[in-house]
Order: sequence, then C-alpha cells, then structure tokens
Amino acid sequence: MATITAAMVKDLREKTGVGMMDCKAALAENDGDMEAAVDWLRKKGLAKAAKKASRVAAEGLVGVAVGGKAAAVVEVNSETDFVARNDKFQAMVREIAGVALATSGDRDAVGAAGYPGSEKTVDEFVTEMVATIGENMNLRRSTRLAVENGVVASYIHSSIADGLGKIGVLVALESTGDADKLAQIGRQVAMHVAATNPLAVTAAEIDGATIEREKAIYADQARQTGKPENIIEKMVEGRVRKFYEEVVLMQQVFVIDGENTVEKALKNAEKDVGAPIKVAAFVRLALGEGIEKEESDFAAEVAAAAGH
Repeated sequence: MATITAAMVKDLREKTGVGMMDCKAALAENDGDMEAAVDWLRKKGLAKAAKKASRVAAEGLVGVAVGGKAAAVVEVNSETDFVARNDKFQAMVREIAGVALATSGDRDAVGAAGYPGSEKTVDEFVTEMVATIGENMNLRRSTRLAVENGVVASYIHSSIADGLGKIGVLVALESTGDADKLAQIGRQVAMHVAATNPLAVTAAEIDGATIEREKAIYADQARQTGKPENIIEKMVEGRVRKFYEEVVLMQQVFVIDGENTVEKALKNAEKDVGAPIKVAAFVRLALGEGIEKEESDFAAEVAAAAGH
C-alpha cells in the first residue's frame, strides 16, 4: 500500500479542482497512482476537467523566425519575467530562432549549431549569457516546419517585441494557390490554435490509447445512470464525437467566425486562394507549460541556515 502524502493530495487537487478528502480517497483507492486517481475522480463525476492544467511557472520568451516556405519557433527560459524585457536576452532569442530556421529545428541540433557572430555553439552562448545577465536560462524547445508548396504561417500571442512573446504558433498549409491570401488564412488558423490548443489536425492522428481511455471513462459514467448497454454504447459514441469537436483542429469551431468548423472555413477559403488547402502540421509552444517552480518555505530555509 503506497503512502499518501499531503503533497500528493495537494498536487491532485490542483490538477482536478476536487476537494482534499476526495483527492485523498482517490489516491488511496488507486495505490497512489496519480493518473489512475484522476480517472477515478472523473468516473465519479468529481473532476472538473478532462485535461490536467499544468501550472505555468517558467519565464522567458517564445521566439518565431519565418523565411520562405519554412518557419521555426523556440522557447528560451529564464528565472524571471524581468529578464524577458532585457534587450540582450531578446536579441539572443531572435538569433536562436534564426538558427532553428537554418537547421532541422531539432532542439539538440540547434543547441549544437554555431551561434551567429560567435565561435561558440548556441548552448555555449546561452551558458555565457547566464554569467552576463546573472540569471539561469536555457534553450528548452525548438521546432521547424516547412512545405514544398504553400506557406508556414505564424502567430505570436502576448507579444512584447517583434517575433517574441508568450505563445508561438506555426501552421503549415500545403497549397498551390495565391501565397498572400494563403498566408492570411494561415495566420487566422494560427490564432485559432493559440486560443484552443488542439491535440491534433485530424481525429486519425490522436493516439488510440487516449481514445480508449476516454471511452472507458464515458462508459463508466453512463453505467451509473442505470441505462442498458445498447443505450450506453450510443451515449459513449456521442461523447467521443464531442471529444473530437473539442480537441481536433479540423472539427473545432473556428474562433475567427464562431460558426464554421476550421475544415469548413478552409474549404470556403479555397475559392479565394484558388486551390485546395491542406493543414500539413501545426506546432504551439506556450512559455513554461508543464514546468513548475518549486515552492520554497522561506521560514524553513532561514531556520535551516541558522542551524535549527
């Protein structure tokens, strides 16, 4: 039997929004398994959300570089938001985004590439900047998208300078149509992705295990209504369709017009662009997502320093 700590209960409560006692019971029922406890709470109808919300705790900037039929987005973290407004830090993030555009965009490849105007690699230059600025920082993520025919549109949300902000989105559209008009609809789709954070372009791209997990939870919830299995099956099918509408880009309601799905909006745009449009891929980097700062007990630190 796993020991259920207060920290585990607190973590589950923050992930689900459920009361402390219910969180403790969920962890006890599932031998301390966090994921299983989340599912247990959802089956009981207690969890407020299907997706866990990770606290954004890291600071820094997301940077985007666009060139030709390719674009790159990088995330460079720092300890404080103050550094994100430092001109040297901003210049560094722009340069790193440019390196990502000129390489494969893979994080390790970017880190090992030469930093412009320096004999150092990108990773070495970032390390040097730690000493210069006086704050820990690192290149955390990097991605590059490219198309043979079409455009890679970009969007920066919460922008603090050109190409720099808190959320960076790239959308690769394949088409032989008018490039300028394609770029316009591409930017709108990128804005949509920034707002809705979809899991995939199409339903076929969603991991089968994710769907089976959702189905199991929906079925368990439906059985609690006491309805027969054939009705439960239909209820689960309806919930899965709803799930797709929430997380699949092409099935989401386009935030720009609030009426059509993204798929329908792109179909309508094809008349203006003059050729079929396909969303080949998208990437969305939100600053600090999935990173949590350790919460320190200042009083305990002082006591420890004093030898108590």
